[in-house]
Amino acid sequence: MTYYNDKTILFLNGEFVKAAEARIDLYSQSLHYGYSVFEGIRSYKTAGGQTRIFKATEHFDRLRQSAEALNMPYHWTNEELISATYEVLKRNDLQDAYIRPVVFAPANMSFARNQESFITIEVWEMQPFLGEKLLRVMTSSFQRPNPKAFKIHAKATGHYVNSILASQEAKGKGFDEALLLDINGYVAEGPGANVFYEKNGKLFTPATGNILPGITRTTVLEIAEELGIPVEEKLFTPGELKEADAVFYCGTAAEVIGWESLDDVQFPKPWKDSLSKTIQEAYKHKVAGKEYKPSLELA
Repeated sequence: MTYYNDKTILFLNGEFVKAAEARIDLYSQSLHYGYSVFEGIRSYKTAGGQTRIFKATEHFDRLRQSAEALNMPYHWTNEELISATYEVLKRNDLQDAYIRPVVFAPANMSFARNQESFITIEVWEMQPFLGEKLLRVMTSSFQRPNPKAFKIHAKATGHYVNSILASQEAKGKGFDEALLLDINGYVAEGPGANVFYEKNGKLFTPATGNILPGITRTTVLEIAEELGIPVEEKLFTPGELKEADAVFYCGTAAEVIGWESLDDVQFPKPWKDSLSKTIQEAYKHKVAGKEYKPSLELA
């Protein structure tokens, strides 16, 4: 996948520069220790033809919270970063796009706190991160990090080494994606997405504490409430998950994508007849600013 070319523009520390000419310090704590934070955001062409960044304020709020959790200086306002993001989209002639802000550290080979941080905002075209077909998922041999070892609610780059290892393991074994458990053996999340399952007309999802509380996860909870679909946040095991009617991942990059199976155990409900499919359709309408009327009759 090509993320940029010689015409691509990004935002870097208050300036709009060509991606091919942008530079970072090779002695940065971010490069050497994975000490930076980021966001994954999407923009969409709305029903009225305008470009809209979905939940921009919530994403930039979380970027600030992640930086503060990692003791990284943060002096930007949401207003200036949202404005800069729209300008980057405009300069790259993009409406349906993936947006990646990153707050990164200066040169520092010690573990001492930094006195400044830098920021970049990059955009590119990207299809759904996990594709659009139902996923074959495997339970990973890797666990999510212990929340007492990391600020697990922060979207920190270093945390994603765990995600890369789990995803590569799954794909190396012929699966589409991994499922990670927490330190106690309960279902946590995917390498880059939260998980929901459907059983007897109700949705279930892991409670916060050992997961990244995703913004798309929150959106799914909002959609379920709007449609009158009951949801319960709870601890559950992979064995319980394998007894579900249907399962899906959700995240900004993945959007909402259903599962075919877990560890080759197939889910019985046809995806087209599931409440999970209804959530998927409603999400697609919501991000594009379109009204949604369910095709399924909801209880």
